[in-house]
Amino acid sequence: MSIALRRRSFLQGVAAAGGAAGLSTLGITRAFAEEPEKPKELIVRAWGGSWVDALKAGVSDSFTAKTGIAIRHDLTEDNEIQPKVWAAVAQKRVPPIHINWDTTTNATKSALRGVTEDLSDLSNLKNTTDLAKPVGLDGYPIVNTYGYVYVLAYRPAAFPDGPPKSWKDLLDPKFKGRIALYNDGIGFHFPAQVAGGGKLEDIPANMQPAWDFITKIKQQQPLLGEDPDFTTWFQKGEIDAACTISTNAREAKKNGIDIAWVVPEEGAKFDTDGLWIPKGLPENELYWAKEYINHALTVEAQQIWLDGLGLPGVVPGVKPPEDLVNDPSYPTKEEDFKHLIRISSKVQVENESEWFSKFKAIMQG
Repeated sequence: MSIALRRRSFLQGVAAAGGAAGLSTLGITRAFAEEPEKPKELIVRAWGGSWVDALKAGVSDSFTAKTGIAIRHDLTEDNEIQPKVWAAVAQKRVPPIHINWDTTTNATKSALRGVTEDLSDLSNLKNTTDLAKPVGLDGYPIVNTYGYVYVLAYRPAAFPDGPPKSWKDLLDPKFKGRIALYNDGIGFHFPAQVAGGGKLEDIPANMQPAWDFITKIKQQQPLLGEDPDFTTWFQKGEIDAACTISTNAREAKKNGIDIAWVVPEEGAKFDTDGLWIPKGLPENELYWAKEYINHALTVEAQQIWLDGLGLPGVVPGVKPPEDLVNDPSYPTKEEDFKHLIRISSKVQVENESEWFSKFKAIMQG
């Protein structure tokens, strides 16, 4: 099952924060001069549950209100849509979607394959932070729209002396059988590199420190699963700590689970999601697909969209939700990134399969 979709699967059916109130006041910054013909609809691939609810409330509904173009959200799994898009471009057919909402790592695979449209001409890019630019790629084959952190989520009752300060704290014998990781180790490889005594600049050439630390963690008999599993385990009191995306931890807390989260001293993986357009669209549809992404880069659209996700955007002026002000999982200033680990998407694409396989081999050994 696709990594990107799994990260969000437990949020299915959870309503996004915010709503459609005030949508009519949202504007699209670029005037539509000499507009080409409008299509009846644009198809945007998205994740379900509160993720698509947030996108609809913040971006899609206001775009429709301004342009009259309907937005259809295609919830096809990203691992299913990817080969369909690739095949359509290779065969010079019209792709099955206009816009893909994707993890930057997955989107980078498409960019390196040459199937993405260049988005460098979007007028609102000039108003974005450096976070909007994909690392390790030329130009803007993808536009990153927000970031997220793989935090150390924990049950406060299990840490009476205060929040954990290090990933090494998970090696305490009392946590044997009571910690959880994603079953491929995603989000954990990079901080494990530091916790194991290695350097981030040695990634990917020398990852042995990471594998050594993960081997120590393996002796703790961690539970391996996905977000729905983590939620269940925390709710039942079966685990005390987990490496998970900040959005998921926040949603779990909002759903009544006693949970908190930190960015340990070794750091935590920071990643991004973005929007991209496959090649092969009719010229007028390409124009309006670009306008949709351009609209997603306005303060008004990002504020509502990302309030629903609890994630930092790429446009200055977007305010964090009250519960995330000064939260380390919601970086807004340069110094906030000091303990966050951001590795080139190209490096991740080239090595991720090997890393996942190595992690699984250690855990199964």
